[in-house]
Amino acid sequence: MPTLAIHAHFYQPPREDPFTGRMPVEPQAAPYHDFNEKITAECYRPIAERGYFEQLSFNIGPTLAGWLSRQAPDVYQRIVDSDRRHAQLTGAGNAIAQPAHHTILPLARYRDKLMQVRWGIASFRHRFGRMPRGMWLPEMAVDLPTLEVLSEEGLSFTVLSDHQVSGDLRAGSGPYRVRLPRGGYFAAFVRSTILSDQIAFNLPHLGDGRRWAADALAGRPDQLALVATDGETFGHHHTRGLDFLGALLEDGKPCAVSALADYIRRHPPTIEVDIRERTSWSCSHGMARWDAGCGCTASDTSWKPALRSAFDLLADEIDAIYLHETRRLIEQPWRLIDESIDVVLGLTDIRTLVEEHARRTLQTGYAQHIGHLVKAHLHRQRMFTSCGWFFEDLDRFEPRYVIANAARAVQLVRQAAGIDLGPDLRATLAAARSLESGITGADLYDEIISRAEPLPVMTG
Repeated sequence: MPTLAIHAHFYQPPREDPFTGRMPVEPQAAPYHDFNEKITAECYRPIAERGYFEQLSFNIGPTLAGWLSRQAPDVYQRIVDSDRRHAQLTGAGNAIAQPAHHTILPLARYRDKLMQVRWGIASFRHRFGRMPRGMWLPEMAVDLPTLEVLSEEGLSFTVLSDHQVSGDLRAGSGPYRVRLPRGGYFAAFVRSTILSDQIAFNLPHLGDGRRWAADALAGRPDQLALVATDGETFGHHHTRGLDFLGALLEDGKPCAVSALADYIRRHPPTIEVDIRERTSWSCSHGMARWDAGCGCTASDTSWKPALRSAFDLLADEIDAIYLHETRRLIEQPWRLIDESIDVVLGLTDIRTLVEEHARRTLQTGYAQHIGHLVKAHLHRQRMFTSCGWFFEDLDRFEPRYVIANAARAVQLVRQAAGIDLGPDLRATLAAARSLESGITGADLYDEIISRAEPLPVMTG
């Protein structure tokens, strides 16, 4: 009998105003205050209350986990407890990790890849109390350098789509081995795109979940079939998705169900495949949706490379200022940035962390000075959140969000080092223009700055 794994990718970007840490009202989410509240009510809470997290394979983005821990702690605790109970029953937890801010890792420079992965692992260990075995790649965007980083940081597998690999796929959804350029292997599960997309996009027409699974898996050999989709599919995107999911997981389910970490423990990979580099699950043009722009979004997308170029330049300037300002004061500047995730997680405060990394005792002014630069790096990372480029138009909430984080990083650098990167950023943002409204990135920057509050918050 085939085994079915259902992997749910749960994620929301950090929607808080980066200047205040407060969640703005999102009118489209009415009657709820914002979409996090709405999706929690429609999806996260009922999945948790029905006990489905215990049978799913899942990842939960660090920014969503942080919000749930503060605003829906009962739901958060049920999710954490589900992984623990699964580990007690099977010997392996069913949660896997995710990079911190849904950055498209193949488009990120090496240092940013490393930071996103390390922050994701640290967040997972803090919440689930163990080292993760696997990591979900944002948008399943993959290349070999990214897999090298995951391997170097102690991870062993990820999830890809069948169009992202080539080779002998007779083992169904795997897992398979991918040879790494520097030696060794990394494991990849390969989801069935056909089955996954049926659930993601056509669920209202699939009928009873048990019957669908029986038909979908009929005639398959004794191997793994993997469905992987957004967790929000179940209850938020599709109202009847909760009942459909229950039919796959509850008593009377038509097949054996396994989580990925448990399955790979019992079925280590033996067949080697190649990955198709710089591919993703939601762009048929590779990385273009988040970079050069492409036909995946039906509009003029020339604003996308302009926005990314502006942020790349700003990131270079922030890094140079940080290294210059810390050269005599901090023993290992990048290690300080890596460990600043502990501030986001509430495990320490920024002054204590800076003092632990200082070459000598710092005066209060110097510690605050370095602390602002460290905080700037949080927002420098958040300005590359993938949703800023996902949709068709610049004049939307998502690009405003990433520009707001860039503006906050600029403000913190100015407070710390007295260097104003704002004029240069504004000039480069002017090249990004909405075809629909005519508004530019510079206009959005001005709008954001005009209402910004200079409060030194650091939330996650």
